Parts: sequence; structure tokens; C-alpha cells
Amino acid sequence: MEESAKSSLLSRLALANRPRLRMLGLAITIVATAFLLWQSDEPPLSSYSDARQLRGETEPDGFVINGNYTSYDESGQRKIVFTSPRIEQFEEGNLAAMESPSAELFGATGEGPWILNAENGTLHQNDDLLNLAGNVRVVRTIGDREATLNTESLTLDNKQGMVYTDDPVTITDTLGTTRAKGMKAWINERILELNSQVEGRYETVK
Repeated sequence: MEESAKSSLLSRLALANRPRLRMLGLAITIVATAFLLWQSDEPPLSSYSDARQLRGETEPDGFVINGNYTSYDESGQRKIVFTSPRIEQFEEGNLAAMESPSAELFGATGEGPWILNAENGTLHQNDDLLNLAGNVRVVRTIGDREATLNTESLTLDNKQGMVYTDDPVTITDTLGTTRAKGMKAWINERILELNSQVEGRYETVK
């Protein structure tokens, strides 16, 4: 009987202590979890902030830093060499937006490339169209003669090998300055066509 009473007493004590043990275990778990979260808070938040800043406000689907793109024709000759310090890719519309794009366009004649620079660029990859905007500058060299074209917007149609704009353009070379409203140029043929309101001022060769 005495042994049975001891056993019953121990059982009651164990049952009485279980809630306390559960509470103690829960408290330890909560403290440990809080400690781990506190310990891991700083780096993830900092990394998240850095990643968000790098990704940018436009939240692209992807981006490239210091991108370099080269396109070749069917014979393996360079057609376009394109660079940008930042290119943002958007899946919707298969669109790429570029900062300070620079492009070299090579014609079939083997002469020096056309060089294009702008503040911003947008590449519509489905149509192979590159739209340049903001202080667009095109430099082309034929022999010893260099000509510079300045405008506010310009479209490069890579499929057709054309560049064109409806904005006013100013062309400067060693002979003088030409202004017009809109232009088209064929890269391979090195032909430039001015649309309207053409006026020029040229130096007389002595």
C-alpha cells in the first residue's frame, strides 16, 4: 500500500509539472526564435535594400550592367555593336530600356561605322527596332570626310538597315551646316535623304 501511495503521488506530481514544463519549453522556443530573427534582421534588410536600389524604380523583369551586344549578318560580318551602362528587360512587349546607349552600325561597303549616341534608348526586340531619344548624335565617316547629325529622336530599323526621324535635324561637316525637318538614311548604301524644310549654309572653297 505504501508503495502504491508513493507511485500515485509521483504520478500526480508529474501531471502537475507538465503544464509548467510545456510553458518553459514554449518560452525557450520563443526566446530562441526571437534571438535568431534579431540576429538575422540586419544583413537581409540591408541586402534587400541594396538589391532593390540596384533593380531600380521601374522594377524590370531583369537587367544588365555594362551590357555589350554584337549582331552579325548572314556572312558573319559585324552589323551592330551596341553598349549601355544599364539595360532593363521587360517581358511584356519583349522590351529593353537602355541608359546612355552607344551603337556602331557597319555597312556592306567595309568603310568606317556609323556611330550613334543618345541619352536613352528603347529596343523593341520583336520588331528589331531601336528608338533613341535625348541629344541623339550620329557620326559617319566617308573617306577623310566626317559628318555629324544631331536630333532629339531617331529610330534604327535593324531589319531594313535604316535610320529615320521626323524631328528637326542638323548636319555639320567640313563644308558647312544643313538643317531639315525629318530624314531617312540607308546604312549599307550610305544614302541620306532629307524630308522637308531643307536649308544649308556652306563655306566657299578658295
